[in-house]
Amino acid sequence: MNFAADQSVLSIMIMIVIGYFLAYKNLLDEKAINLITTIVVNISLPMMMLNTILSNFTKYKLIADSSGLVVPFLSIGCCFIIAKFFAKIAKVKDNRRGLFVSMFFNSNTIFMGIPVNLALFGEKSVPYVLLYYIANTTFFWTLGIYEITKDGNKKALKFFSIDFVKKILSPPLMGFLVGMVLLLLNIKLPAFIMDTSKYLGNLTTPLSMFFIGASIYLVNLKSVKFSMDIVWILIGRFVISPLLVILILPMFPIPQLMGSVFVVQAAMPVMANSAIIAKAYDSDYNFASLMIAISTIGTLFVIPILMAIL
Repeated sequence: MNFAADQSVLSIMIMIVIGYFLAYKNLLDEKAINLITTIVVNISLPMMMLNTILSNFTKYKLIADSSGLVVPFLSIGCCFIIAKFFAKIAKVKDNRRGLFVSMFFNSNTIFMGIPVNLALFGEKSVPYVLLYYIANTTFFWTLGIYEITKDGNKKALKFFSIDFVKKILSPPLMGFLVGMVLLLLNIKLPAFIMDTSKYLGNLTTPLSMFFIGASIYLVNLKSVKFSMDIVWILIGRFVISPLLVILILPMFPIPQLMGSVFVVQAAMPVMANSAIIAKAYDSDYNFASLMIAISTIGTLFVIPILMAIL
């Protein structure tokens, strides 16, 4: 079963290698990377958000399981505070400090979370996977994005300002919010719109992985120096984040399977969207690409350990 989960990691790595090869052959250059960023952020990601919510949830199921949301919201919130602390004491560079925080406390809940949990627990785990996804997505597209925007701006955005609202109300978050509103209002979209959102949403994973592979090629790996930033993010993803969930779980009466899914979700690698968003907001997207690749490989070793603990 662990091998089945590892296969999803290998699938991600193959797509990253393809992106690397395309850049090596000069088929993906800076212009192509910018185009991929535009397509993913403005089209495929919003459609994926919309389709994921409407295809995998019902209003009744969302309300029935909503009490479990307190665990991921609380654990991710605590992880965010810890990330801010480590970013300060580790003296992370200004052009990647917000990115560091975002990668530390947000996990890859869809690209990696769904296939890994399906392999480990079966289809009955999907609703719980999506509960964690709701919390993780809410944090990433608000606090996570806010932190990343500070990297690319000499003057930091004020949390309560028009500029902040414009930055935060990105197309992916709007897709997520529209999906939630339609779900709660019991509004069903026509089949052709759902199909379109599915097809466009399916572009997100391969395009994001191609972007990561190309970014890794275009950055001079020989110039990349090992830093404690890498170690702290890996510790945040694979130790602190799941440990927080394990410590919080006994406080709330939720099903055992839900708790196990939350632990696995918390230990997923860096969000694949991080590099795309870092590029869009002038943060250190090369560092983000490297961290996504490194943390994805790390998942191969973390999953068996987690299953032994659970």
